[in-house]
Amino acid sequence: MTTDTAVHSPFTASAPAAPRRQGAKHQHRWWVLAVLALSQLMVVLDATIVNIALPTAQKALAFDSDQRQWVVTAYSLAFGGLLLLGGRLSDLFGRKVTYISGLVGFAAASAFGGFAQNFAELVTARAVQGAFGALLAPAALSLLSTTFTNGRERARAFGVFGAVAGSGGAVGLLLGGVLTEYASWRWCLFVNLFFAIVAIIGALTFFGKQGPAGTRPKLDIPGTVIVSLGLVGVVYGFSSAETNGWAQAQTVVSLAAGVLLLVAFVVLESRVAHPLLPLRVVLDRQRGGSYLTVALTGAGLFGVFLFLAYYLQTLRGYTPLQTGIGFLPMPVTVALTSTLIAPRLLPRIGPKPMIVVGALFGALGLLLLSRIGLASDYWTTIAPALVVLGLGMGNIFGAAFNTATSGIDPRDAGVGSAMVNTSQQIGGSIGTAVLSTLAADSVTRYLTDHGTSRSAQALAQLGSYQSAFLTSSGVFLGIAVLAFLILRWGRPQPRNQTAAGQKQHEPVAAH
Repeated sequence: MTTDTAVHSPFTASAPAAPRRQGAKHQHRWWVLAVLALSQLMVVLDATIVNIALPTAQKALAFDSDQRQWVVTAYSLAFGGLLLLGGRLSDLFGRKVTYISGLVGFAAASAFGGFAQNFAELVTARAVQGAFGALLAPAALSLLSTTFTNGRERARAFGVFGAVAGSGGAVGLLLGGVLTEYASWRWCLFVNLFFAIVAIIGALTFFGKQGPAGTRPKLDIPGTVIVSLGLVGVVYGFSSAETNGWAQAQTVVSLAAGVLLLVAFVVLESRVAHPLLPLRVVLDRQRGGSYLTVALTGAGLFGVFLFLAYYLQTLRGYTPLQTGIGFLPMPVTVALTSTLIAPRLLPRIGPKPMIVVGALFGALGLLLLSRIGLASDYWTTIAPALVVLGLGMGNIFGAAFNTATSGIDPRDAGVGSAMVNTSQQIGGSIGTAVLSTLAADSVTRYLTDHGTSRSAQALAQLGSYQSAFLTSSGVFLGIAVLAFLILRWGRPQPRNQTAAGQKQHEPVAAH
């Protein structure tokens, strides 16, 4: 990664603040934030809300257990594989148009899935959801980045957005439990219609006229095909490893092909005139470090949702609703930290200390979770760990999302924002697969040594969850070290885009 201070870098110690643009002070900017946060919540919670409903959906549609993973995998494959394309399309056709198109498509796919009469229809709907989510998510983040350019307001806005990104998975578990228990599994899909309709109305009401930023970049077709196939290969490979093992041919071939294609993509992007992902976006030290932070956080955090939900339901006998409620301390703490603490700290101390300290809190929270036992008291063991973890995630997401989208040329805002979502998605896929494998190996070793009695099976499961939490704790320690080594010291300056960027782009809230 380059260490020079580029023209677009917002983390220079002495750069004077540029004049504040009038558009960024538009009276509707906070309504814009509310709309974008709502749509981001819809996309994030959809990765977990269906998990709670899967057993009921499987019984209703009569599909086999070995097919069940595809209801989740179809969404993650389409979403992860098409994110960079979705980001570049928002640069090509305008963020507002792309955003609303993503909402409409996501809502339509959700309705189709809610009415699904068989397994094929449900999986198709989930794949289409993922595809339109890949269109929607980068557009939302780039709209946020270009709407809020003043330092303090930007920190506050990204604090809210980070709270949604960091706690949406837990909210999905809670909402999925409520809908499954008191309505139907189908409402875990139908509920997206309410989110989407409100967001569409909000976008049409509060978003100003906005077209592409300056001269339209040309679409890099070869790069688009290569990176999409590469990302699909990586996501599918890790999904296959989770269910079939690392030695299976489909796992090895998928991962190898995915990695080779991604390497080829990097080589191609360094040579073409109009790259899908200009390497300047990721080679900036602050942004590159933030993308890495988001990826590793996804790897460590997804394991919390997965294994703590298993622990509460299989070993403690919680219902889906009780499990969702049990997660509440974390999203509440993330929301409070991201919206009240992070926005005040970021303009004063910059992202580096926030991410380092946040990662250390994350490591401590997971270390506390690893102390769970078969009869642990929720309020003295689990709830305190989730609060500490929430403190860490609030600082990480509040700082990393802001930094990852700062100083990007407006023409690259869409694809730069897509890299944030791509990093989180790939990190989550890797983390889930690796932790699942480690947990399964832990169970096998314990049962081999201690027999297969009911008590031995319970202790084996408990040990696998403890192992997963300890591994995730190590991941967050790694985040702290890497952030300390990669990110620069310094406060973000309250500045706008560059002068050239200002001429090319109007903030979304400007009328």
